[in-house]
Amino acid sequence: MPTFKLYLRTLGVIGTIKALWGYWTHSTFLITIERPDVEHPFVLRVPSTDVPTYKHVFVSREYDFECEVEPRTIVDAGANTGLASIFFANRYPEARIVAIEPEQRNFDLLVKNVEPYDNVIPVHAALWKSNDEIDLVDPGLGDWGFMTRYPDDEEDPVSRVCHKVQAMTVDRVMEEFDLQTIDLLKLNIEGAEREVFEQSDAWLDRVNSMVVKLHERMKPGCESSFSHGSSGFDRRWMQSGSVCLSRANHLSEGPAVLRQS
Repeated sequence: MPTFKLYLRTLGVIGTIKALWGYWTHSTFLITIERPDVEHPFVLRVPSTDVPTYKHVFVSREYDFECEVEPRTIVDAGANTGLASIFFANRYPEARIVAIEPEQRNFDLLVKNVEPYDNVIPVHAALWKSNDEIDLVDPGLGDWGFMTRYPDDEEDPVSRVCHKVQAMTVDRVMEEFDLQTIDLLKLNIEGAEREVFEQSDAWLDRVNSMVVKLHERMKPGCESSFSHGSSGFDRRWMQSGSVCLSRANHLSEGPAVLRQS
């Protein structure tokens, strides 16, 4: 369970009491969040990893960047319950955002949270290196830690299979939603970046910037695959634990990085 202080700062006293009660009784409550910088209210599950996710996105602002030209097309892969997509929709209201999430309960809440935003398209799928049906598995890391794998993958025989999910390659996403380019590709896909960057030749030159969370501890080989499959960008930096790549000055360091420098 995230720390008491984090819940108190995020949810206030009443929300924290609900979270503690849920923790003790093994139940989950929905808390509505309203912010002055967000046009529409959205919902968090408590107790759950939704709370630290909220902190990363809206308090630490890990997806806040400086842009020479505002992105018009964004793919949010590993969208979870839609918090990053909501941040992008308010930060870049003219952008078209494709929000991809493989886990069913996360996806259901994603649909609810982004419903007021006409420019956000929720997609129940998993980003991958092929367009096959694959397994979604639970390694026991909470609502933000679901992983994907081919059926009968001997690399991970322990994790519980939750359900099947349709996999999509990046170029399939671009074709499906008529994206000539992706201005911002955000990946937080719990180790599936290893597979995605194993076969990136078909789409990499049509992506202007990327923000990628690498999960080497969860799946060895992620860093090597990403290194070999992400060449050709002009700029690279770290922001809030993510590797950021940009062509020219399409994307630049955000306030979180500048505060640290």
